[in-house]
Amino acid sequence: MTTLGALSAFVVANQAIQTADILQIPTSNLRWELQHLPCRFHVKQPTHVFQILATHGRNQKPRMSAFAVPDGNKKAEMGSSHGDPVFVMSKNNRRSKDPDVEAVASSSQSQANFCPNSEQPGSQGTLLDKLKAVHLHVLASEQWNASLLKLCHRKYLVSATNLVHFLALKCLDLEQLNEDLSSVGLLNLETVNSHIHASLTAAIRLLETLKLNSLNTKENIGPGIDTQNRIDQLKNEKFTIHTMKKAFSNGELLLGPFQHDRTTHIMVTVGQEALGSEMLITDLIKMGASIIRINCAHGNPSDWSEIISRVKRSSHLLEKPCRILMDLAGPKLRTGKLKPGECVMKISPKKNATGNVIFPAQVWLCHKGAGPPPAHFTPDAVLFIDDQEFLSKINVGHTVRFHDIRGRKRMLKICRRLDVFSGTGYVAECSRTAYVESGTELYVKRKKLKFPIGKVVDVPSIEPFIRLRVGDLLIISRDRLCEQDELPGPTSSAPTIACSSGLLFDSVKPGDPIAFDDGKIWGVVQGTSISEIIVSITHAGPKGTKLGSEKSINIPESNIWFEGLTSKDLMDLDFVSANADMVGVSFVRDVRDIVVLRQELEKRKLQNLGVVLKIETKSAFEKLPLMLLEAMKSSNPLGVMIARGDLAVECGWEKLADVQDEILSVCNAAHIPVIWATQVLESLVKSGMPTRAELTDVANGRRLHHVEQRKTH
Repeated sequence: MTTLGALSAFVVANQAIQTADILQIPTSNLRWELQHLPCRFHVKQPTHVFQILATHGRNQKPRMSAFAVPDGNKKAEMGSSHGDPVFVMSKNNRRSKDPDVEAVASSSQSQANFCPNSEQPGSQGTLLDKLKAVHLHVLASEQWNASLLKLCHRKYLVSATNLVHFLALKCLDLEQLNEDLSSVGLLNLETVNSHIHASLTAAIRLLETLKLNSLNTKENIGPGIDTQNRIDQLKNEKFTIHTMKKAFSNGELLLGPFQHDRTTHIMVTVGQEALGSEMLITDLIKMGASIIRINCAHGNPSDWSEIISRVKRSSHLLEKPCRILMDLAGPKLRTGKLKPGECVMKISPKKNATGNVIFPAQVWLCHKGAGPPPAHFTPDAVLFIDDQEFLSKINVGHTVRFHDIRGRKRMLKICRRLDVFSGTGYVAECSRTAYVESGTELYVKRKKLKFPIGKVVDVPSIEPFIRLRVGDLLIISRDRLCEQDELPGPTSSAPTIACSSGLLFDSVKPGDPIAFDDGKIWGVVQGTSISEIIVSITHAGPKGTKLGSEKSINIPESNIWFEGLTSKDLMDLDFVSANADMVGVSFVRDVRDIVVLRQELEKRKLQNLGVVLKIETKSAFEKLPLMLLEAMKSSNPLGVMIARGDLAVECGWEKLADVQDEILSVCNAAHIPVIWATQVLESLVKSGMPTRAELTDVANGRRLHHVEQRKTH
């Protein structure tokens, strides 16, 4: 047996042994990279040298190997110094051309003899050797990244270390090892992401106890006494899996404690629609919402302040804690404003297939200061009247008459009177289609005389949109508001929409795919100029798909580069820090974005503001571990949101499930809470009936103890 003064990494290539002076992990075969720091393991007792061989198939020659582990039951002393770098072995990506690469561990008696062990693969001795080799591999990765871990805040040090351990395991093909562990009743290594080192240590000690028991049995030595002594020895050692509690504590710091017997939080996104109903936010909190999300890409500080005020008031009255998350808009590409539509309201009764009315339209009629209808009543139309005095003269049973904008006579039959928070309103029925605009006069007819009751006011404009079908051309213009007939040339008949970001026009080229509104519409860039992009629509609904204002634009194959925080984000951050519990950082792409964010938070002394990193791009997914390690340098409570809308467009719909699972695994290893976003119970919100896929989606989120985010409509 050879005594080694230092254990170094080795590379086996064509069965020749070479010392690896500097070995870089090939980034083409890895999803993530780690910082490579040189370190040396100093061992002060005899050792076995173990290797992990990566082979192509079971009968092929090995390509590479790694690591040595100490012999016997004593622990090796470890320390870092400038010398031979520890090699963190890489594994081919499962999407690579070599899907059958596997890890095989073996043992030898000296540094010069790397021959496979003669023991059977399923024996406890060989399995123990394999597990020790993996264990040392994990410890080596920690030493290699020691300088990076030292920069992490102390509250995240355990989590950051476990994340590094997780990435080290991801570099190995452990399929066969997991099968061997399962065969002896031990946990699969893929299920212990949140406490890797402790689980490896426990498994090794259990195998050592089993091996010792087996040897005692063969030698006819009383196994019960020795085994009991070994168990007592394990109990006396300081071995606790305290990291299992880290994910729960980090989640509670960011999101607050769970309510009642729940194991997940429910986050609801609200916008200006919350201002139209006095009871909406109260009802949301009453039904279980524990986080209210506001998107700073929409609305203004005045609207946000009113929403936050209602949230805090309702939370206090209901005695149910509710936190507030505000998402910064980020550098997202969006469609510009379309020309405002007409300020016309259509009142439509329900009709059957033959055109006969089966249910009249329900209309809410009230003074403009009375507020929205009560929460239990959902009208088809809301008409605000300018004169409270005239409105008070009508009673249930009266018929209100008017001429719509086409000059046609229409009637509203008053059915009910309801008292609301700020006044009185009436429920009326309309049995014929009518088009109403601001200024439409309403009156009551009595004994052939007209008694006016007021004029309709504040009719909102129709939301403008462009309907696109497959084969249509769409022009994207730099102008913020561009009229269609202002564009001369052969494409002047094509619909036009604006995008004010010059980055879009500087980054795309003919042939690039382009998506709108979270992938509901797809097209291909046909041509570009300084001020225009011509897109041919390749995917839309059978009857066309509507494209409106402020909808997302994605160019998944472009190398477009954005600044991390925009000037608007910095202004909104001041508001968020004063009014919200958490800030959502949109469209982070790499570590530089996190560095800028940390600088802005430190400048404002916001050490307690929760930070949620929104993973919306392919770049953010690929660099997530490094971004988490950078964010862990601050003490701010940290979380991750999987923004599945943009992420599916960027990475591809067919990869979304795998991408989501990878993000969940990384965050589980880092003890970071995760928020699932986009289309969570969307059918339930819109129609009152969830789809089967939505139910299983939410059930999976509940099982994994994550946050579900849904929107109000």
